Amino acid sequence: MADVNLDDPAAWQYDLPPELIASRPAARRDDARLLLVERSSGRISHLTVRALPEILNRDDLLVFNNTRVLPARLFGTRTDTGGRWEGLFLRELPDGRWELLCETRGKLQPGETITVRPAASQVSEGSGAPPRDPELLLTLESKDDEARWTARPSADGPVTEILSRFGSMPLPPYMGRKLADSADEERYQTVYATQPGAVAAPTAGLHFTPELLESCRNAGVRTADVTLHVGIGTFRPMNSARVSEHRMHSEWCSLPQSTCQEIASTRAAQGRIVAVGTTSVRTLESAALAMPEELAGWQGETNLFIRPPWSFQLTDCLLTNFHLPGSTLLVMVAALAGYELVMDAYRAAIEQRYRFYSYGDAMLIIE
Repeated sequence: MADVNLDDPAAWQYDLPPELIASRPAARRDDARLLLVERSSGRISHLTVRALPEILNRDDLLVFNNTRVLPARLFGTRTDTGGRWEGLFLRELPDGRWELLCETRGKLQPGETITVRPAASQVSEGSGAPPRDPELLLTLESKDDEARWTARPSADGPVTEILSRFGSMPLPPYMGRKLADSADEERYQTVYATQPGAVAAPTAGLHFTPELLESCRNAGVRTADVTLHVGIGTFRPMNSARVSEHRMHSEWCSLPQSTCQEIASTRAAQGRIVAVGTTSVRTLESAALAMPEELAGWQGETNLFIRPPWSFQLTDCLLTNFHLPGSTLLVMVAALAGYELVMDAYRAAIEQRYRFYSYGDAMLIIE
């Protein structure tokens, strides 16, 4: 592997048997298996997530992304033709307009309207007719060069309330299920999610239960929060000729002052900063870049692409799920653990039949 060109997107591909893609959550969140990767020795061990309190050290700091997934998947019809339409809410603009991805037969036109079905009617199939007494119309205005539409909603009020009435949980396409069920409404959300704004879950955090969090705290492990509202761009594959030419979409993130204080206390106690998920890593490292002299509370947009070689400032260890081939997330993990060790770990996970992606198992990278 010494001659692998890490700037070649082909270097970040691997073969995954499709049956290892987890389309449903495990019976319990902390039933997940845990692949432990030790950077210093290259050792790989097979444990479970419930072993975290024994693996972590007293005064280590778990940093969680407390973003909450919005019910961003929308279904409806083209008002004039009755043709089926599907959409994904991406964000609300400052003037109240929405940014969306749209999918339908034919070509959408600026100025046409979409009749959105209430969430309760999304399970009905077979009728292309608009629902009676529609409560939400989206007037399409323009589409950018990345196929994102800007639309103006007819309903007033907070976007979180509108989406709670009309939207459903936006499951990743590799799960093979367009419609989320009642289990997904709970399980595709971390137990500590408090800040609405994401269109995808920070999946490493899905393994934690209140009991596991309490066990970690009882073992002397500290906890702190950041926020990064996960956008659709995080999961898009690299499509440039070179990895170094890939450009990330911007995502909003925040590092609270209270977390800065926990980081300082952890460093003073010789503890390790353990990022729970790649989104926590992006927030920590983006804040460190923004404030190289002295860390303080910070928030803003980040399009940071972490790739080898990278000098991590605030991340010592990483708990993460297994990521798609050719993804920027896989590249980030290798920036921390090294390319060869990460690819060895992925091969071991495949051989041992670990479950992959959002509802899958986890990997913990320690020093």
